[in-house]
Amino acid sequence: MASEGSDGDYVVGDGDSLMISVWGEKELSGTVTVRPDGKITLPAIGDVIASGFTPTKLSEDLAEKLAKVVNKPIVTVTVNTVTNNKIYVFGGGVPSGVAVLPSRTTLLQFLIRYGNFKGIDLGNAYLLRNGKKMDVDFHSLLVKGDVAKDVPLKPEDMIYIPDNEAYKIYVMGAVANPKYVFYRDGLRILDAIIETGGFTKFAKENDVLIVRKEGTSTTEISAKVKDLMKEGDMTQNVHLKPGDFVIVKESIF
Repeated sequence: MASEGSDGDYVVGDGDSLMISVWGEKELSGTVTVRPDGKITLPAIGDVIASGFTPTKLSEDLAEKLAKVVNKPIVTVTVNTVTNNKIYVFGGGVPSGVAVLPSRTTLLQFLIRYGNFKGIDLGNAYLLRNGKKMDVDFHSLLVKGDVAKDVPLKPEDMIYIPDNEAYKIYVMGAVANPKYVFYRDGLRILDAIIETGGFTKFAKENDVLIVRKEGTSTTEISAKVKDLMKEGDMTQNVHLKPGDFVIVKESIF
């Protein structure tokens, strides 16, 4: 498994392609690939563990081992191709999959490849590292632009990004543009009506029904929106919750 050393240097991992150069010893130099068992094979010394070492530390380890066959060997290890620098994305908010990072990448740099975040529940997204949730605020980073919340990604990080299907509020019936709107803090019934284009001329404005499912129970809440708009009765401006159905009834007259 690859990661970063305490000094921030890259750590070699399974699948990486390495160029091993032993000064003055062409037969001992060449390109090798780190096997799934974390080892590489070199002439004269055989199998050597490479995964878990920075290139500098691996160079020192190889020099120590080659000293048995070469007088004061000078060894350089260069990472040619990084193939184990994998990031895992899941949750349904964006296409799930495995991404290989070619270079050091921050969470923000990685996520902006997805572009639009309207279908994502940023409030419940998280970064998982070594089995533990990191203290990362996706909403502050991506919506508020607080780059201080950005963090560098590390190999084997897992990013959970759920969709916000549960945050949809469906507005239907006698409104100009029946559709769903996304929940946000402080959203009220009048906001939802306005976002769907307002009432049609057939709407029963004082007969708006909010259907709310909580667990196995269903609650119906009536709102007299006409009284709210005409008389300023704020008690009728009901707070909405994620998953609510707003039904504007229609008059036949």
